[in-house]
Amino acid sequence: MALTKKKIRWFISVAVLFIVSLAALVIFKDFIFEPIVHPVPKISQTIEYGIVTDSMKIDRDEVKSGENLGSIFTRLGVDSKIVGSLDAYTDGVFDIRKLRSGNTYTAMMSNDGKNKLNYFVYAINDTSYVLFDFRDSLHVHKDAKEVVRSLKSVSGEINSSLWVTMQKEGVDPNMAVALANIYQWSIDFYAIQKGDAFKVIYEELAVDGKPISIGEIHSAVFMHNGKEYYAHRYTQGNITDYFDDKGENLRKEFLKAPLKFSRITSKFSNARMHPILRILRPHHGVDYAAPQGTPVHTIGNGTVLKAAYSGGAGRLVSIRHRNGYTTSYMHLAGFGPGIHAGSSVSQGQVIGYVGSSGLSTGSHLDFRVYKNNVAINPLKMESPPALPVMAKYKASFDSVRVMYEKNLKLIK
Repeated sequence: MALTKKKIRWFISVAVLFIVSLAALVIFKDFIFEPIVHPVPKISQTIEYGIVTDSMKIDRDEVKSGENLGSIFTRLGVDSKIVGSLDAYTDGVFDIRKLRSGNTYTAMMSNDGKNKLNYFVYAINDTSYVLFDFRDSLHVHKDAKEVVRSLKSVSGEINSSLWVTMQKEGVDPNMAVALANIYQWSIDFYAIQKGDAFKVIYEELAVDGKPISIGEIHSAVFMHNGKEYYAHRYTQGNITDYFDDKGENLRKEFLKAPLKFSRITSKFSNARMHPILRILRPHHGVDYAAPQGTPVHTIGNGTVLKAAYSGGAGRLVSIRHRNGYTTSYMHLAGFGPGIHAGSSVSQGQVIGYVGSSGLSTGSHLDFRVYKNNVAINPLKMESPPALPVMAKYKASFDSVRVMYEKNLKLIK
């Protein structure tokens, strides 16, 4: 069929339009399919105690001797009605009478010339603080900074004392106390000599990037008199102790005494004149003189058999330990928190307080030890070692021990 001039012109127009459109797509494809992305600038913010402080004026100071919260707030321009009602605002949160001189505080004020107090932060210690929010009505809450734990190691050779060596190595001297507590049954720290040495793997606690104290000691080796004393922290069941390289417990079953005392007033005897009854009778214990209210500690892990008033013994706590041992603590003024028949106790836990209940002439503790129900002299008792690593945990302990000892060897 012949094409008319009109149809020919129409086909030519469509073809030209198609070619122009295709050219436009080729020329502008970058613009259409690849949009330009502008980089977004990063915004830097200073944050303290969870508050953005960039737009505020910051005043840091410490509580002076004789100052209190009211006087500080008055100086910072806080309304007198609020200052007069601080007890109501802080009730159940913080006792404002416990403000301590030398502790630091941070005042965050508006930076517009009016210096209006927006926030006030009082540092209770390195981690805990109280925040006062003045933006609306006053709101008060207590919080704590994040404590970051990291593993550290330290080593040293002793030239004078363990304490001085720790200071020389730039380590918290409390490390010396921690090591003395771990090795107290193995090493006499009054007899350490020049040339003795140590290596320790421990936790360092830090807040805001600054070390505040040491945490748990994970592993240590103390070289004393040419012998290596290992201490590896390990938990079996729900009890954590330190064990040597053979899995023996470094802790002894019993403490040497259940309290800090001033003197022994009566020793173990089969015929002692009773101070009240005035008759000769056995005294199968040791009397420790100590002020009323002195904490009394259980000398070993165990289960409370009795915590009650018991005639002439007054308030008494009796505890069953391993291997047939039982201990009794008599004439108490009161019992420790959670102490009752059937409760489990850990070595060193407070089980009561020195008193003078029952047949007693004064404040003291009558302490007794029994082995298979036979009274023995506490002052002559040979303390057995505490529970070693049990057979069912031995493989797990050995894997931990090998890892610790490998890392200790890497410490120069």
